[in-house]
Amino acid sequence: MESAPAPRIEIALPDAEVVLFPDWLERTAADALFAALRTSIAWETHRLRLFGREIDAPRLSCWIGDPDAVYRYSGTRFAPQPWPEALQPVRAHLVAETGTEFNSVLANLYRDGDDAMGWHSDDERELGAEPVIASLTLGATRRFALKHRRDPAQRAALDLPHGSLLLMAGGTQRHYKHALPRTRKPVGARLNLTFRRIFSQEP
Repeated sequence: MESAPAPRIEIALPDAEVVLFPDWLERTAADALFAALRTSIAWETHRLRLFGREIDAPRLSCWIGDPDAVYRYSGTRFAPQPWPEALQPVRAHLVAETGTEFNSVLANLYRDGDDAMGWHSDDERELGAEPVIASLTLGATRRFALKHRRDPAQRAALDLPHGSLLLMAGGTQRHYKHALPRTRKPVGARLNLTFRRIFSQEP
């Protein structure tokens, strides 16, 4: 797999390690990957527990990974779907570049500006103390926001374009929450892939 040389933009936030690669995938490769995954992934609506009740997540999702990469989120146990063939070279490239043995990915499909995700952190036990999250965006550009848990003045908002990679590491998940807000602007579909390493909690 090849990617175009991409600038590396360090996001200046205390207690965090956040780096944006705006052009991590070359345009034609990003186009092909978006088309392949949108039709080959078994999309479903995940249920979230919020304030004691369950609601439908405002996006379509699929948990993908190695057989032992079981993930618990919002009171639900997710057993992984097998890796699509189109994702194998992307995974291998990320492992080579980051040194992190990613064994899973959460695929999310935001169909339009009404699909979104509220403030949260990827800090489940299965991810370890300082998880490395590699977030690849395909499709429409959307605004991604971060804010410090204890100091709301420490925040950032980033536009994540087609083919971009956002890398979050160190204490980012421990100290920050992130969100993908709704937008009234007319936007197309966005496919987001958040690669993770799951440390098995199974008995």
